[in-house]
Amino acid sequence: MFGTQDELLEWVRKIAFRLGFIVVILRSEKAIRAQGRRTYILLGCERSGKYRKYRTNLDVSITGTRKCDCPFRLWGKPLKGRNGWVLKVECGLHNHDLANTLVGHSYAGRLRPDEHALVVDMTKSRVKPKNILLTLKENNEDNVTTLKQLYNTIYTYKRSVRGSRTEMQ
Repeated sequence: MFGTQDELLEWVRKIAFRLGFIVVILRSEKAIRAQGRRTYILLGCERSGKYRKYRTNLDVSITGTRKCDCPFRLWGKPLKGRNGWVLKVECGLHNHDLANTLVGHSYAGRLRPDEHALVVDMTKSRVKPKNILLTLKENNEDNVTTLKQLYNTIYTYKRSVRGSRTEMQ
């Protein structure tokens, strides 16, 4: 039992992180006075699904993909008549090994809003990116952000400040 959908998601992602995999929202729907519709959220492993070719001339072995059609699924839905959400396991098995470390996973390395604000403040103060990364890791021992992801965040911030001007202007 969970109070809200956000609490459910936070708990599931925390447990999955400890076990060595990433949980993503595969499908969700919020029924708002729609006949025959129901509110639900379908969660699964980030490795679920198959690689979709976007170009016909590329081979899967060339592109390299994490997708391996993992059957892991969790189903969350609100309780009828009461406030709260319940979580059901549709399939609890993985067809791949779980990761020892999640460093390099794009979803696991995302910055939280408070971490993002810290990066922006430290960038304004002209702190070196490697020192920013050390500060992030000291504040949160579960942080698996890489230097590349940090550089991308700094670039995005600088681009938003610059606006339509180019770097030369």
